[in-house]
Amino acid sequence: MADCIRVPLLLLLLCIISSLHPIQCQNSPVLVKVPELNAPLPPGTPVERLPVPEKIPGGGASLPRKRSSTGWKLSEEEVCQEDLARLCPKHSWNNNLAVLECLQDKKEETEIAAECNHLLWNYKLNLTTDPKFESVAVEVCKTTITEIKECASEQRGKGFLVSCLVDHRGNITDYQCNQYITKMTTIVFSDYRLICGFMDKCREDINTLHCGSISTGDKDVHSQGEVIACLEKGLVREAEEQPGAHPIKEECKKSIMRVAELSSDDFHLDRYLYFSCRDDRERFCEKTLAGEGRVYKCLFNHKFEETMSEKCREALTTRQKLIAQDYKVSYSLAKACKSDLRKYRCSADSNVPRAREARLSYLLLCLESAVHRGTKHLRLLPLEG
Repeated sequence: MADCIRVPLLLLLLCIISSLHPIQCQNSPVLVKVPELNAPLPPGTPVERLPVPEKIPGGGASLPRKRSSTGWKLSEEEVCQEDLARLCPKHSWNNNLAVLECLQDKKEETEIAAECNHLLWNYKLNLTTDPKFESVAVEVCKTTITEIKECASEQRGKGFLVSCLVDHRGNITDYQCNQYITKMTTIVFSDYRLICGFMDKCREDINTLHCGSISTGDKDVHSQGEVIACLEKGLVREAEEQPGAHPIKEECKKSIMRVAELSSDDFHLDRYLYFSCRDDRERFCEKTLAGEGRVYKCLFNHKFEETMSEKCREALTTRQKLIAQDYKVSYSLAKACKSDLRKYRCSADSNVPRAREARLSYLLLCLESAVHRGTKHLRLLPLEG
């Protein structure tokens, strides 16, 4: 792990922020912890059929007493049946994660019953605190764990294993393991309160910037991305030294940039941009496959089209300004330039968050200097957007 310019560890997944039962995290603002499992799951357990306890924590709602042979299902909950029948295809009803993704990815104007929103929130909270979670990762990603020595050596029962798998997500070749880690990341990023430490580190700035309610009673699946987007805009205003800009605390800045970096490969993880650009994605990038930053890149290329919505254009601009602060927020840029940055020592201290070496301007000047020195085989890629 001596690679001096490697993208910083993506220490994420499944640590819960709860006002009733806060969980202490390590140094990383997005490290996620998973409790240890008492007994392993049988081999071949589908990742969609995660076991859940009889009670959903936080909401006091009991799961149905009658359980089907395949376990408890969201689709069998009366409070969500009407929304499910109206919004989600019937073939998804037997898959809890498919139901969850369907309901939380609907457009902002789509009304979902408050009781159903409440159940979805508690189900996600339950998933990310369920002690069986790490066992599922061990079973689903068994081959991957043995291939990635850093993950194989991680201490079990502390949540570090899943964090390590997220860190090496780009190196996971096993389809089922990759799907599992991707789905879990999507669940966590659907609500900023599920990212360990984020609310604690940014609570003061959320209030000062009036970025929205931080009450755990507000469980609207559509609203949570707006909180992070508001903080991102505040960070940009401060960086540009705009009049009246509020100085955001350094620990909150680090959390904001880390969340932006972790969502760099899949635009579904940037919830505000995802909802802002849904129609534009269908209009301009319908055939573009999600992943590896491809949808971001496509939308950047169409940013100045007359038919691009203003809300999407604004969200894309904010994203580009974050890239200017830290090139790792651009997945394709970080990936394409990784070897050259190491070779020409353009990122000598990548462990320092938002360091001078992370700024896009420094990166470009350093690589341009290498070009002027007559370096062969170095080709600067056009900037995204």
